[in-house]
Amino acid sequence: MKAVLCREFGPPSSLTVEDLPEPVAGPGEAVIRVRAVGLNFYDTLVIKDRYQYKPPMPFSPGGEIAGEVESVGAGVTGVKPGDRVIAYTKWNGARERTVAPAAELIPIPEGVGYPEAAAVTVTYGTTMHAFRGRADLVPGETVAVLGASGGVGQAAIEIARLMGARVIACASSEEKLAFCREMGAHETIDYEREDLKVRLRELTGGRGVDVVYDAVGDRFTEPAVRALAWRGRLLVIGFAAGEIPRIPLNLLLLKGCDLRGVFWGESLRHEPEAHAQNMAQVLAWMAEGRLRPHIHAFYPLEETGRALEDIAGRRVKGKAIVVP
Repeated sequence: MKAVLCREFGPPSSLTVEDLPEPVAGPGEAVIRVRAVGLNFYDTLVIKDRYQYKPPMPFSPGGEIAGEVESVGAGVTGVKPGDRVIAYTKWNGARERTVAPAAELIPIPEGVGYPEAAAVTVTYGTTMHAFRGRADLVPGETVAVLGASGGVGQAAIEIARLMGARVIACASSEEKLAFCREMGAHETIDYEREDLKVRLRELTGGRGVDVVYDAVGDRFTEPAVRALAWRGRLLVIGFAAGEIPRIPLNLLLLKGCDLRGVFWGESLRHEPEAHAQNMAQVLAWMAEGRLRPHIHAFYPLEETGRALEDIAGRRVKGKAIVVP
């Protein structure tokens, strides 16, 4: 089978496409014929050894897959060959077949295609964990989304709306903000041209925002904290803009606000049942037509490196999908 491989840490151009032996399912495992792979910003980091997880070499980028079960190992009862499923494997997705623990597979409902199903595990899983498990978001609250045109940003816009929140999308260009409005954002802020703190307070009548969904970090986090309402919550999703910010703790005291970490990958180990429930809800919304992830572009397996370069260059609005 063909696989995209990282044999040494480096840029996307260092990835190779090679033939590997067909995988075999061990006890409790399933072999999945990969039909679509969702790529994420963390994939650009893991191939450079800049992520908190370090996979054994060689490995394939791509941790969220959609496909059908081809075979199962000993002791597997929950899935069978032919079942349509999604899985989060951390890596080894960008290949024609891969192996995953059978107990972690989630069925794809009728009416949901493989590319759309492959676009939701990381971004929508992260966002469901953020809003449900960390922010305690309730209807009527205001959510500001930083980096709103990216994969997790789009998910945050859609899910916040479905949960009854008012959404202020914040991004770095009018083109990106137009995309955010298409995704359902109520208001938008260009934080490269406008003062983020001032505009957030203006758009909330001086009250401030209840929840900030921060996937960018760097110089944008502190003004977002300063724009929080009393008892507001800033969700630390990631640091796509580069630097990890340092926040003056007196701001938390003065506002009675919280900074809450959102480590979705680790939550899977501690709270697997919550993840399964969150993904079942996301897939149900998709089957009902209430949620539709935006796919930026499709890439053949051989162009996985180009897809990662597009993500790293912030040229992707929504999701980059590799189709083996």
